[in-house]
Amino acid sequence: MKFIETLKNIWKIDELKDRIIMTFSLLLVYRFGAQVVLPGIDSSKLASFSENFEGGGIGFVLNAFTGGAFSNASVFALGIMPYISASIVVQLMGIAIPYLQKLQKEGASGQKKINQITRWLTIGICLIQAPSYLLSLGTLGVPSDAYLMPDNMNLFLVSSTIILVTGCVFAMWLGEKITDKGIGNGISLLIMVGIIATLPQAFVQEFAARVTGTGGVMLVLVELLVWFVVILLCIMLVMAVRKIPVQYARRAASGGYEKNEQGSRQFIPLKLNASGVMPIIFAQAIMFVPAALGQLDTSWATTVQTAFGDIFGFWYNLVFALLIIIFTYFYTAITVPTNKMADDLKRNGGFIAGIRPGTETADYLDKIMSQITLPGSIFLALVAIFPAFVSLMGVTQQWALFYGGTSLLIMVGVAIDTMQQINSYLLNRHYDGLIKTGKNRKAVA
Repeated sequence: MKFIETLKNIWKIDELKDRIIMTFSLLLVYRFGAQVVLPGIDSSKLASFSENFEGGGIGFVLNAFTGGAFSNASVFALGIMPYISASIVVQLMGIAIPYLQKLQKEGASGQKKINQITRWLTIGICLIQAPSYLLSLGTLGVPSDAYLMPDNMNLFLVSSTIILVTGCVFAMWLGEKITDKGIGNGISLLIMVGIIATLPQAFVQEFAARVTGTGGVMLVLVELLVWFVVILLCIMLVMAVRKIPVQYARRAASGGYEKNEQGSRQFIPLKLNASGVMPIIFAQAIMFVPAALGQLDTSWATTVQTAFGDIFGFWYNLVFALLIIIFTYFYTAITVPTNKMADDLKRNGGFIAGIRPGTETADYLDKIMSQITLPGSIFLALVAIFPAFVSLMGVTQQWALFYGGTSLLIMVGVAIDTMQQINSYLLNRHYDGLIKTGKNRKAVA
């Protein structure tokens, strides 16, 4: 009843209702575009092409992130991933390039320029990825008779490149509009919707395999229970923080001089997993290298491909887990500015009990971050390789990939972020209602 009442309260707030409707509308546009095949390709002859992305591996990952657009040869085949790549590059370049460091300190105006740089870099990445995707269509399984203009392939490549770049830019625009006019982070929502789009098909395949094979419906229920537990553990990983108690000395003027009053106590929340899913994304990019080396016609390349070609294999997951732990430390070090935190704390008159302000505080925060990053990185690595353990229990590969990895963490993180934004609207309206009439009021335009 409380949940139903919450849904009613959401619908009573006009601003929140309009934002949710806007979000769903733009997401529907994105999903519609994922089904539109590139001009010049016969969609009825892409069955064998789509089947190549159903057995796991890099193709399945790319297809999942684009919501099936990659295997549909869609106008949104590149999805939003070029923008994600550009954002990562700009963020890493901000460590070494003084100009970007200066922009980061300029507030909103600097962030606007950084966003513009990211957009132009996104177009540059698209201009590289689009022709590569089009030239690899034949290798990936698109039959030669699927092309409607086989005698004019140059025109097809040029026009399709323009369409793919435009599709990525349009998807980027949709994401930014969702962030501004909708609810939640638009780019993250586009990725999450793409992942969820492949979830029903994976579950139906697993259900059919269990019903017709061994286990039956009861085993499916057990798998759902395990999946629910894994989701709860991912929520704990995303939400877990270490609270560092901080005291602020308050001063009050009295008789021409100031005297200390009792200080107020607050906390610095240090997240257990401050790097989010970025270590998995970085590690996944490195693990794509063996697949590329496997294309070389040499004995050692074949050996590497055999050892690392199976994403559920031992060596793949061992190296994958080690890379995640390493990248977690690396990304945490560059995204959690302990020195800046210590300086801000000192400037505001705050201190950690028993620790001197300044350098000692920065060293103390850095030590705490190192201590909590180790269990956080191990937990993150276990979540990332958990699909390999699930597949050993007879679960189909498509369904096993939803038991961990980037997909599950993105779904959990985005869902939590969106729910927190909705909850903030509800709390604000409830607070406003208590002052006025004690009930939720319609939002004032």
